[in-house]
Amino acid sequence: MKKKILIGVAVLFISGAMGHSEIVGKDVSYEGDGIKMEGYLAYDDTVEGKRPGILVVHEWWGHNDYARKRADMLAEMGYIALAVDMYGDGKTAEHPQDAGKFSGEVMANMDGAEARFQAAMKLLEEQPQTDPDKIGAIGYCFGGAVVLQMARQGVDLKGVASFHGSLGTPRPAEAGGVKAAILVCHGAADEFISDEQIAGFKEEMESAGADMKFVEYPGAKHGFTNPAADGKAAEFGIPLGYDQGADDASWAEMKAFFDKVFAD
Repeated sequence: MKKKILIGVAVLFISGAMGHSEIVGKDVSYEGDGIKMEGYLAYDDTVEGKRPGILVVHEWWGHNDYARKRADMLAEMGYIALAVDMYGDGKTAEHPQDAGKFSGEVMANMDGAEARFQAAMKLLEEQPQTDPDKIGAIGYCFGGAVVLQMARQGVDLKGVASFHGSLGTPRPAEAGGVKAAILVCHGAADEFISDEQIAGFKEEMESAGADMKFVEYPGAKHGFTNPAADGKAAEFGIPLGYDQGADDASWAEMKAFFDKVFAD
């Protein structure tokens, strides 16, 4: 199917914390896996020339302001970033039951998930600001599982970083099949991930010959990067929690990770 791309009206704002920069934010529509997806593209208009591109895959709540905020933060670092839509039509969930249903439907169809991811990747690669030979991805919770799965399936990425993402898979990596370097930022107090799953993931990556770094943050719960996690925990009685120390440390870890993989 021919993919259609629609670019929405740009929103311009200025961030002066690290000097003058002009972050352009654009709503974008694109098609893949037979569905229309609503994403968000961000870049610093004062940066000259092409730059690495990073895909941002949302939590199980869907493509929301949090994913867009992370895209803006990456743009402030000099990247061009695309907050993707894995559910279609910009669909979001307010209740964990709906979030679980939406994310489960995507993860049950890995070929469809890859088609959606690849459609977003193609859109990012085609931007005039993007160096198409330097593409990475980050993901949160469900999004972490997505970027790890794309690495497992051999998608041509320089690197992927997972923040409190799920580690299990119905389609493990094959020996020599992982092209991307991998960073996993994991909360040591994450009740959704068992010790057995961690051990199994590490063994899988070793057997595949993957370039993988696994970092644990003591006391950090699932969702430790998102300030909204505490509110969701209180509202729904689920073991989430924001941890600013782990949030800051994992973002710094990611920055160093991409500095390295894009330099190679």
